[in-house]
Amino acid sequence: MGRARVCVLGSANMDLVVFAERAPELGETVAGRRFVTVPGGKGANQAIAAARAGGDVAMVGSVGDDPYGRQLRAVLDDAGVDTRALANVAETTGTAHILVEDGGENSIVVVPGANGTVHGLAYGLDEALTGAQLLLLQLELPLDAVLAGAKAARERGVKVVLTPAPAQPLPAELLKCVDLLVPNESEALVLTGKDDVNSAAHALAELVPEVVVTLGADGARWLRRDGAGEHVPAPSVQVRDTTAAGDTFVGTLAVALGEGRPMGQALRWATAAAALSVGQEGASTSMPTRARIEEFEARTFGAFGR
Repeated sequence: MGRARVCVLGSANMDLVVFAERAPELGETVAGRRFVTVPGGKGANQAIAAARAGGDVAMVGSVGDDPYGRQLRAVLDDAGVDTRALANVAETTGTAHILVEDGGENSIVVVPGANGTVHGLAYGLDEALTGAQLLLLQLELPLDAVLAGAKAARERGVKVVLTPAPAQPLPAELLKCVDLLVPNESEALVLTGKDDVNSAAHALAELVPEVVVTLGADGARWLRRDGAGEHVPAPSVQVRDTTAAGDTFVGTLAVALGEGRPMGQALRWATAAAALSVGQEGASTSMPTRARIEEFEARTFGAFGR
C-alpha cells in the first residue's frame, strides 16, 4: 500500500480561543476561564490531520509575514507538511476567534486576513498538484480561488474533496468538479433547504458523485449517487472541544482513500480520528497520529483491514 499524496488548498489562521462555561447572549458579558492561541484554519487543519495520519501532504495558501504567519508555517513544517506553496503576503495572517463552552460546543468568528488575498489559480498550486491523488478544498478562501483549484485538479485527474464550510450557495460550475462533498449536518441542511439530514444527503447526492455528512456524536453518513451508502456510528468519548473534529475527519479520510481503502473502512478510520480529536483542546493540537488512530480504530471497530 503506497503513501497517500494529498494537496490542500485552503486557509491558515491563528485560532484565538476562549474557554467559558457558556457563550454569552447578545449584549451579555460572561467570564472566561482560559485563553490560548492555537494554529488553525480549515486548510491548515486538514493538512496537519492528513500528515499526522501518514499522508504525503502539500499546503497551498497565504499567511502574513508576521509572528502568527511564522508560527503557522513552523507548525505545518513540524507536522511534515510541504509549505513551499504557502505564500507570504503583505496582509496580516488570518485569525479565528473561538469560544468553547464547557460542554465542548463552539462558536467561531473568522477574519480572513491573508487568506482573502488568494484569487484565481493560487501560487504554487500547479506544482503541488503534480502527483497528487486528492485535492482538499474548503470555503474559507475566495470562491474564485476554490473554483480555479477544483478545475485545475479535474484537468489533472486529481480527486476533488470539498468541505462546504462556511456554508454558502455552491455554483454549478464548482459542483461539476467535485468528486466527494463532506458537509456537516447543519451545512447539508443549509445547502439544500431540507429539514432532515436524510433528505439533505439524497439531494446532495444528486449534485455530486458521493456525499459524506458528518453527524457529530452520531458518526457519519455516506451516500453515493447510485444509491449505495453506509452509516458509521461514532465511538462514545468524553468531549472537551469539537473545534477541529470535522477537519480531522476529512484529512484522515483523504489519506485512507488515497491509500486505496474502501469507503466503509475509510469512514471508520476517519470517525475514530475525529473521536480522538474531540477529547483534546485546540485545533491542530488535538489531531491524532496514525499510530493512535490505528490502535483506537481497531479497539473500537475491529481490525482496520477487516
